[in-house]
Amino acid sequence: MSEEKEREFLDARSLLCPMPVIRAGERIAELEPGTELEVRASDPGVLHDIPAWCRVNGHTVLEAREEGDELVVVLRVGADDDDA
Repeated sequence: MSEEKEREFLDARSLLCPMPVIRAGERIAELEPGTELEVRASDPGVLHDIPAWCRVNGHTVLEAREEGDELVVVLRVGADDDDA
């Protein structure tokens, strides 16, 4: 049997830059590593901004696509870096 990953959703439609990235960061902070987050937005900048933010912060972009008039980015939350 394969283990299904939990997927959470964030509705960032109608938010303009930089709010989709900020809201995604706030939501990710609440999630366990390995959880998938699907962000739906209307600001075209998310197709660049969220993947760039993920690279800097250790998360993995699984998919980034246009779906009608919405933009969808699916990412996997990376491991915590709390070594302190």
